[in-house]
Amino acid sequence: MRLLALQAQNFRNLHQVSLAPSPHATIAVGQNGQGKTNLLEALYFLATLKPLRAGRLAELVRWGTKAARVSGRFLLKGAEREISVEVGGGVRQAFVDGKKASSLEEYFGGVAVVAFTPDDLEVVKGGPDARRTFLDRAVFNRFPAFLKESRDYARALKNRNRLLRDGPAADPAYLDAYDATLARSGARVYVRRRALMAELAPRAQATFAAIGRTVDPAVYGYHPAHLAQEFADVDEARLAEALLEELAGRRRRDLERGFTSVGPHVDDVALTLGGRSARAYASQGQQRALVLGWKIAEIENLHASLGFLPLLLLDDVSSELDPERNAYLMGYLAASGAQVFLTTTDASLVRAAAAADTLWMDVHGGQVAPRPPEPSAGGQAPLPGQQPPAPVGVGHLLGGDVAEDGEAELRPENPVGHGEEERADHRPHRGPEEEGTGGAHEQHHPHAQGGFAPAPGLAEGQSHGDEGDGEEESGQPER
Repeated sequence: MRLLALQAQNFRNLHQVSLAPSPHATIAVGQNGQGKTNLLEALYFLATLKPLRAGRLAELVRWGTKAARVSGRFLLKGAEREISVEVGGGVRQAFVDGKKASSLEEYFGGVAVVAFTPDDLEVVKGGPDARRTFLDRAVFNRFPAFLKESRDYARALKNRNRLLRDGPAADPAYLDAYDATLARSGARVYVRRRALMAELAPRAQATFAAIGRTVDPAVYGYHPAHLAQEFADVDEARLAEALLEELAGRRRRDLERGFTSVGPHVDDVALTLGGRSARAYASQGQQRALVLGWKIAEIENLHASLGFLPLLLLDDVSSELDPERNAYLMGYLAASGAQVFLTTTDASLVRAAAAADTLWMDVHGGQVAPRPPEPSAGGQAPLPGQQPPAPVGVGHLLGGDVAEDGEAELRPENPVGHGEEERADHRPHRGPEEEGTGGAHEQHHPHAQGGFAPAPGLAEGQSHGDEGDGEEESGQPER
């Protein structure tokens, strides 16, 4: 899979951008608040139909305009394919090769993306909701059917909670019906999460061992909070029975409180270091190494299962990592062969990920312009057990000036020689959320209802992937 071209119009503070990404590294450089994260979010939204940060779809549309559009041309299994998404009036519409997508499966087929943001680095010390988001993003990437399955659970949960708010007046027969549906769909969510964790955890633990700077082993785990039986060995039918039993046993409490207190929506991801809670006992550097290990494991697991590397989006992560772990990450990216999109406030922090065909861009005030090529680091840090990548040059750009309307056509071109420079200790402070919406930070919810305007045959209200699809939903259950 490779992205050949990306276009964005009126997306957040971006007026009009057209670029031909590098097959390897595309790097956007700019200060906070200029729009570089918006460029990454446009690509993430195109590939997932989910905002990366926005709380509402309206926040994606540039101020003073009525609609935003993002389109991309991909090379998938030897054939070119164009997908696009338009946002306006609080809904989104998806297109494949210029026609409305008949189904989400048609739209997403063959496209996978892994995003890594500074917010992800805080997931260990954050709350359970953030860790569920983190897990469910990986589940969807690995098992696309999880899209519909998690939506089924979301609808059943919403309906049950609505009935619970009636208190003692709630009809027991209706509650029985909702309990059965919720148990069945919840068991499917359990199974998907369990399968993903079984694949991912050993890879993440091995990566952490290389970068954690501790002899204490890391353990990544997931177990439903209120199920008594041995989770790892129980089949889906028994999980559904166990959840149904818990729902029945907690019904009186749930009626008093007005929300469902058991199920996948209240579970957590367990992260331990040396047998102790990483949230309570790990240093900040170790917590971030746990997240870095997870992200690298996710990339490698997708590569192994799908047969191709996903697109990688890294939003100013380097400024939040210490020099050694940043060098590890940049070396990994350079050696992986993946198509990578990076943003940074300091080009020196990502120079080791650059290659001969790297596309460098300056982003300022919502406009994107070619940037003179950066000299790359003299050597790239290989992963343990890997040979370092062969020496490469850094590409320079052809594409000239930004037009008055803010459009820039960018391409990687001829290689030039290396230079060497390193600024290991420069870690600029990350300012307030970028990008000109003044918008609220996305509060991720794995089962929030969507505002996706369906084409014929596309289920009403379905949206893609993980928590928070950009539309607020009233009456969310307490966590």
